[in-house]
Amino acid sequence: MKVILGVSNRHVHLKEEDYKILFGEESMNKVKDLRQPGQFASDKFVTIKNQDRQINHVRVLGPIRNYTQVEISKTDAYTLKLNPPIRKSGDLEGSSPITIVGPKGELNLNEGCILANRHIHISPEEVKKYKLEGVIKVKVKIDGEKGGILNNVYLKIQQPSLLEMHIDTDEGNAFGVKTGDELEIIELERID
Repeated sequence: MKVILGVSNRHVHLKEEDYKILFGEESMNKVKDLRQPGQFASDKFVTIKNQDRQINHVRVLGPIRNYTQVEISKTDAYTLKLNPPIRKSGDLEGSSPITIVGPKGELNLNEGCILANRHIHISPEEVKKYKLEGVIKVKVKIDGEKGGILNNVYLKIQQPSLLEMHIDTDEGNAFGVKTGDELEIIELERID
């Protein structure tokens, strides 16, 4: 089974009240649609900080969510001197603290920074179509000069959703792949 790849750069998701702290009454405008339905790259950027370490020009993704989350790579974590856990989106309990600075204000989060786990967005209909009922994670083969096998790629079943695998920039660079490349799911791990 083949899957299209999306390589995800560092980014921020914001809940409404946090967006207003950072940007006031400025509206969030779409720059381009992302492959996942309803999701988009916005025209808003922030700085993320840990004490005296910071990364500027980090894009805010839309739409507004019901939680605030910063997703970075391990390389970004070294830059910021953080050790965030590998987590599913929205699983923020016990994640790393981080400061987000916008043009109108600043957020000091006690938790909210993660390394996103490798995952495949898939709809319930696609789960049935590809006979993936009961599958929680898969192995994915990457061809090419720097190819290899990615273990522990979790299925993120939600509606609406399009079949797409997400990895971060460190993983993309390590395997020499880019957004739009086609990878192959080679092994399924089902719930016992």
